[in-house]
Amino acid sequence: MSNKTNRDQKNFIKAALDYHQSEPKGKVEVIPSKPHSTQRDLSLAYSPGVAIPCMEIFDHPEKVYDYTGKGNLVAVISNGTAVLGLGDIGPEASKPVMEGKGLLFKIFADINVFDIEINEKDPDKFIEIVKGIAPTFGGINLEDIKAPEAFYIEQKLKEELNIPLMHDDQHGTAIISAAALINALQIANKKIEKIKMVVNGAGAAAIACTNLYMALGLKKENILMCDSKGVINHKRANLTAEKLDYVSKTDKTTLSEALENADVFVGLSKGNVVLPEMLKSMAKNPIVFALANPDPEIDYNLAMETRKDVLMATGRSDFPNQVNNVLGFPYIFRGALDVQATGINEEMKLAAVYAIADLAKEPVPEAVVLTYNLKTLNFGPEYFIPKPFDNRLITRVSMAVAKAAMESGIARKNIEDFEFYENQLLDRMGRDEKLIRMMQNRARSNPKRVTLSNAEEYNVLKAAQILYEEGIAHPILLGEKKYIKEQMKKFGIDLDVPIVDPADDDQEENRIKYREMLWDLRKRKGVNEYKAKRYVRQRDFFGPLMLKNGDTDALIVGFSKNYSSVIKPILEIIDREKGVEKVASMMMILSEKKPYFFADTSINKNPSAEDLVSIAKMSEMTVKSFAIEPRIAMLSYENFTAKAEVSKKVASAVKMLHEKFPKMIVDGEIQPDFAMNSDHLSDYPFSKLGTTPANTFIFPTLESANLSYKIIRGMKVAQTIGPILMGLNKPVHVLQMRASVEEIVNLATIAVLDAQKKELSKNKL
Repeated sequence: MSNKTNRDQKNFIKAALDYHQSEPKGKVEVIPSKPHSTQRDLSLAYSPGVAIPCMEIFDHPEKVYDYTGKGNLVAVISNGTAVLGLGDIGPEASKPVMEGKGLLFKIFADINVFDIEINEKDPDKFIEIVKGIAPTFGGINLEDIKAPEAFYIEQKLKEELNIPLMHDDQHGTAIISAAALINALQIANKKIEKIKMVVNGAGAAAIACTNLYMALGLKKENILMCDSKGVINHKRANLTAEKLDYVSKTDKTTLSEALENADVFVGLSKGNVVLPEMLKSMAKNPIVFALANPDPEIDYNLAMETRKDVLMATGRSDFPNQVNNVLGFPYIFRGALDVQATGINEEMKLAAVYAIADLAKEPVPEAVVLTYNLKTLNFGPEYFIPKPFDNRLITRVSMAVAKAAMESGIARKNIEDFEFYENQLLDRMGRDEKLIRMMQNRARSNPKRVTLSNAEEYNVLKAAQILYEEGIAHPILLGEKKYIKEQMKKFGIDLDVPIVDPADDDQEENRIKYREMLWDLRKRKGVNEYKAKRYVRQRDFFGPLMLKNGDTDALIVGFSKNYSSVIKPILEIIDREKGVEKVASMMMILSEKKPYFFADTSINKNPSAEDLVSIAKMSEMTVKSFAIEPRIAMLSYENFTAKAEVSKKVASAVKMLHEKFPKMIVDGEIQPDFAMNSDHLSDYPFSKLGTTPANTFIFPTLESANLSYKIIRGMKVAQTIGPILMGLNKPVHVLQMRASVEEIVNLATIAVLDAQKKELSKNKL
């Protein structure tokens, strides 16, 4: 193993432990959802007011869904007997996994979760414990319970309880792989009732998958199932009840023999058990689902080299067609909870299967394409199952499951207006972390050199480590080399990246080059050769000169200095883009519901109407670069009256925008709370915003913009990214004072995207 691999593995282990150890501990938390600031609030929340809903539920038990959070609460329950690939590690060691599952429920479907780890291996005792706590929950997700006990536990609990319940290890994989199978068969031009399938593995997931495939039309006589001892045939003895269902009358005993002329292989076992010659023996256009993790039954690249006609899916995100349970379980429970289903039946599972399969055949939104670093994404051999971060999953799958529950008669609550329900589902999407993932994935597709100033600081060093290890950027550390190395040693940051010290001997050649460049730029603006020689030893000048000379692709400065002192050298050295009169800045605000954009937050103190037009246009282009439709509100403290001077300025800018750029979605002057509220906007039917709230806000003065985002940042009610500089012809951005590691990584990611965009524009010229 190479030194780099050893270092990366060591760093990853430390990062994983640091992630879980950081405050607050754990990955999910409980927060109040009702007002609780006054004595009256508390008297309603608890005694004496709480007695009233208690008695309502006592008299009408179904009202528990009206007066409590039961209807949006799922238990993730395990005894830790089959955790990931780790095996029987016990309930306490399984807790990080169960918390992680809870996090996925929340971020993908806005479902609240309690993770419950039970110290009990006896199936009947385990069942009794779960039955005893079931009244708390609207649904139960069983997780990481070993077979064959998992089959018995799930079946008994389904019989005893009247809420949605599913062992995701079985049915999640079954549902997603079944959707993939439908589409792969279509591409291969094969009929499910005629294909020959080999299933390698006979545990909970394998049995559930095969059962579901049979519900789709697969013939039992066309299935060969293998376990660790080979083909489960009529000569085998001492088989479990589940394996007995899949005994085949055949003389084949090995996986190699089973694969001869098979149409489909489904691997739910262990890695590297399918050899190239075994793949070659399969039928024309073979379908291979190598779902073992982290190592598939056959490596994706090896399979592609072996046969050009293979259609392949794995459980890994770094290959096409990932069979990922997150495509299903959040949305299956979402739909089941929303109709208060008494269970999760076969009809609901099949509805999820077809919804997922159908989605892959539809045109893919640009935002999804960008998230996965792709130019296009079309239904075919490399895309026959949706991507996990496809925002359409929450509506398509949840709605299909809800409808199936209603039609099969197990819904206690009917949805009358599915268009309204669809909007409710979209509103449930929490803080838009998906936008960050999209940006980071785009950055990874073509990482750029990003120079990070103030590299002596721990936060900057830690951000550099993340950028490097995640492949988002190629970091260059700018600062005092000796101190940077001391800090890296102190904090255990093992990072093999360039360190540039403007005062170091090895930078003498660059200092001469940069001194001449700076003198040439500023010799008629008060800079003589002596000053130029002195300035190039300072990082605030050295960094922008590196960027201008092409010695780095992007620059991140700031962190420990005030904004005005850091921005001055940048504006003196880096040219503006063609046609830009004034540079501006923007903050990205990731709220609980969606991203917002504020401009100008740090450059133009009192912009004129013409400046506001320029800022609005640059903001529109910047927001579009994130695959988001900009809806721009030109802000003031008046709504379409323009009595005050500041409002008149804004109104004048709006008039110019409407005349020069009639296709822009922009209007004002308007107050921000009105621009963010559909009901308020309906009072102004003439507005170009219509009744859809704005997401981009152009402030009339720097003070109002700066104070607004600073308050949001200080309250920690949303994540802030920026300031993002707009209008320069090179990617350079300035950090906020004492920026967090996350803020530095995010701004550096935007710098990479900026560099990619500018490179693309340059190549088109």
